[in-house]
Amino acid sequence: MPEVVFSVDQSLSMRDQAVPGHNRWHPDVPPAVMVKPGQEFRIECKEWTDGQIGNNDSANDVRDVDLSPCHMLSGPIGVEGAEPGDLLVVDILDLGPVPQTVGPNCGEGWGYSGIFAKVNGGGFLTDQFPDAYKAIWDFQGQQCTSRHVPGVRYTGITHPGLFGTAPSAELLAAWNERERALIATDPDRVPPLALPPLVDGTLGGTAEGAPLDAIAADGARTVPARENGGNHDIKNFTRGSRIFYPVFVEGALLSGGDLHFSQGDGEINFCGAIEMGGFIDMHVDLIKGGMDTYGVHNNPVFMPGRVAPLYSEWLTFIGVSVNHDDNSNAYMDATMAYRNACLNAIEYLGKWGYTGEQAYLILGTSPIEGRIGGVVDIPNACCSVFLPTEIFDFDIRPRPGAAPVREDRGQVAVTS
Repeated sequence: MPEVVFSVDQSLSMRDQAVPGHNRWHPDVPPAVMVKPGQEFRIECKEWTDGQIGNNDSANDVRDVDLSPCHMLSGPIGVEGAEPGDLLVVDILDLGPVPQTVGPNCGEGWGYSGIFAKVNGGGFLTDQFPDAYKAIWDFQGQQCTSRHVPGVRYTGITHPGLFGTAPSAELLAAWNERERALIATDPDRVPPLALPPLVDGTLGGTAEGAPLDAIAADGARTVPARENGGNHDIKNFTRGSRIFYPVFVEGALLSGGDLHFSQGDGEINFCGAIEMGGFIDMHVDLIKGGMDTYGVHNNPVFMPGRVAPLYSEWLTFIGVSVNHDDNSNAYMDATMAYRNACLNAIEYLGKWGYTGEQAYLILGTSPIEGRIGGVVDIPNACCSVFLPTEIFDFDIRPRPGAAPVREDRGQVAVTS
């Protein structure tokens, strides 16, 4: 096992660790540890809400979750010799839930997925599903099942939802300027258009005094992906992947967490992946001056690993950029098209007895493939959702002379 350079006691809050992590992007968050180019090491991670979600049959914890301290990130990991303009090369060697443990903390044999309430962030289909729901998933080796979504079993494609390097002061200021301008276009929108810096809940690693005050005042929230990487939620970001991160500050300051046991393209529930605490093993190196050499300035690039569930049969649902509720057309709106593809899949699964919430969570947690079919044929963009049929313990395919068999499949955890 590689050396553990950032350790986590899963029974404690990230704030109470021997060396705490952080939950804001800011160049003044001090490195928790330094590593050398060519080094292999392990980082341990808390589940992203820092333990706010329990293994139970109520979604009250999802409804009431406090997002001000999220995400809890492990790090920063400083890399010796890294300078602005370099590319940081990160190889994911291994990752998974808390090893050989079954216990009360997320990642110790179980994880969860949730549909967030519209007033607390919502999800991709928040207008159709405005309330909070939850499903607990039990891990059995590489596979998982849920008492809240019976009839399915996934082979996980474990990956970190979030990793990135620290922004420079100039880049951070640009983020805050553009996101505040976006919020100003509709400041009362629910859910909001973006999340500006927030003093409440700030954790700045080992920073104290004036640096901590600066992190709290201007540190960027970790919810979206940005130029430094951040919350990509790409399911193929798994074992064997190699990522090339732009370096904006001395030491690069790599941080991450938000580990997922399984997820579909888009993580459409917002908390749609199967969340877990766990570990990630990495190898790092540097390409000096790599940002200019390869033209990698505005986002990382990566090479996916060769690890993925081997599903061979798919049922594919298509959506176009049309609002069927009021019969209006959008122009080449791939987001609307993907949303409609998801809604079409949910309607189909309902014929087999799944509630809308169960079907929504299946699309968020199973390894669906989301694809853009076309963005050139005006006025309708076309997107598709590939759902693996082999995750079900019954045959969901349409067949001549047959009809769906609707069974009572229960319900996910709901709020009181």
